Amino acid sequence: MLENLKPYTGPKSQHSLPELFVPNVLSQDDDRLWVPNGPNRWSRPLCLNVSQGYWVHLTKFKGKGFLSRHKHPAPVHAYVLKGTWRYLEREWVATPGSYLYETPGDIHTLVVDQEQDEMITMFQNHGAITYFDENNQIEKIIDVFHYVKLASEHFEKIGLGTDYVKKFLR
Repeated sequence: MLENLKPYTGPKSQHSLPELFVPNVLSQDDDRLWVPNGPNRWSRPLCLNVSQGYWVHLTKFKGKGFLSRHKHPAPVHAYVLKGTWRYLEREWVATPGSYLYETPGDIHTLVVDQEQDEMITMFQNHGAITYFDENNQIEKIIDVFHYVKLASEHFEKIGLGTDYVKKFLR
């Protein structure tokens, strides 16, 4: 049955972009692709969509760590691949295979409070992230353009060149 299948050969949209395919995203072959993003924390870009203002990336922690309290103006999707984490403001613990839909406007603090080799979660962020200090004052606001700049600078520093980030741009 499968041997009789034929690929589509009809007309294609002249304006569509090629797909973005990133093989072996969890491969340990090239740790250079993990962009430092805080103490014990890295980010691996998968899709940096500057035309629609979102980004998809893997977040990795080694050991313990946290991501300061923050708020998203738009939905966030998360899927846990390895390790565990939680929000200080919740009673659940995210474990491998867990999925999370974060509602716009929610404020939370991500904590990896168990010593572990790696925690890896895929996040899809839309819009900006507003970070707050201990007094609930705005500390900084970041968006997809922040991540493009961060990745571009990292790839330049490690010898892949600033244009390497273009592999992930849409």
